[in-house]
Amino acid sequence: MSPVRDPNLMYCTYVIESQKSSYWYTGSTNDLRKRFNQHNKGKSTWTKQGVPWKLIYYEACLNEEDARSREKYLKTGVGKRYFKNRLKRFLSLTG
Repeated sequence: MSPVRDPNLMYCTYVIESQKSSYWYTGSTNDLRKRFNQHNKGKSTWTKQGVPWKLIYYEACLNEEDARSREKYLKTGVGKRYFKNRLKRFLSLTG
């Protein structure tokens, strides 16, 4: 089975943006499609107020520990600055 399609082999760190408030939420999961749908259906306590959401960034990791470490980093002040600069410089987006 392809590692890209097998949710047991890949973990993702992701950032979504509320289309309602422009708020960014950072998380990690082993099934990005399912988790994104949960956010947009209001099934997450932290994101139900911001529905609808759009996926603006994700990174694939080989294990859960790496994905969670990356999530924690992106939630720090330094990580937020890194992320904003990455979007601005490489994806031509502003946040």
